[in-house]
Amino acid sequence: MTTDVPLNFRIPRDVKQTITEAAAQLGQSVTDFAISTLVETAETVVGRRAVTKLSRRDRDLFISLLDNVDLAPNAALKRAAGRYRKHFARKPATSPSTKSPSARQRKPRR
Repeated sequence: MTTDVPLNFRIPRDVKQTITEAAAQLGQSVTDFAISTLVETAETVVGRRAVTKLSRRDRDLFISLLDNVDLAPNAALKRAAGRYRKHFARKPATSPSTKSPSARQRKPRR
């Protein structure tokens, strides 16, 4: 890992002593201990946002809805799917000669 940017903060003396002792017990420098602990905690926090926890009842309901082939998408889901397709649609590459009139520079009106 290359070190690119500093992260500076002040902590109480007793907190620094606790961190120093913990780092020594693990055979790490204070810097290495602080980085590994901060990264581990940050990944845990970020990971919580990526996971949705459901009760067993809600999980069972969710799975039964996914498995139900008789259900048709409602209007809101169809609109959402359309917005998704429009937003993530791959735009075909165009050459200068095949650009649409809106893509070309327009002549001023007289």
